[in-house]
Amino acid sequence: MTQEAKADFDLSKLLARLVVADVDFVIIGGIAALAHGAARLTWDVDICYKRTMDNYERIVAALKPIHPYLRGAPAGLPFIFDSDTLHKGLNFTLTTDEGPLDLLGEVCGGGFFEDLAPFSVEKQVCEYPVRVLGLSKLLEVKRAAGRPKDFEAIAELELLIKMEQDGIS
Repeated sequence: MTQEAKADFDLSKLLARLVVADVDFVIIGGIAALAHGAARLTWDVDICYKRTMDNYERIVAALKPIHPYLRGAPAGLPFIFDSDTLHKGLNFTLTTDEGPLDLLGEVCGGGFFEDLAPFSVEKQVCEYPVRVLGLSKLLEVKRAAGRPKDFEAIAELELLIKMEQDGIS
């Protein structure tokens, strides 16, 4: 990720948009790990969103003002960010004026929002109460994804789970 993209990342503003719009989502990935005490920095937000028309409309209302566009797509490629696009698609890696955001309708090794929500816990991220994926499920998802950067995080997640089990915070 470029220094410019890191400078544009504003987690608080991104979360505020989603929370104020009452979007149904679970934070997964690096931000979820940070919420549980991980030290590894991340420069994007990964969320698994509920796939309903009402939620698509809330997502669009929340994000359209910050110009979501497909990350890595050539400039000028036609992309209409609306409820119909969310309905017809599934997973979207986006750039926005407030930083990168991955909208995931389905998560490898985790399933859909309805599958992950029971394994989420409410945490304060920035100043917002949000659902984040619980440590054990987050570890499962990281293992299933199988990307090098996920393998790097697994040892830390395992340690956080052990600390939680031992009552160490």
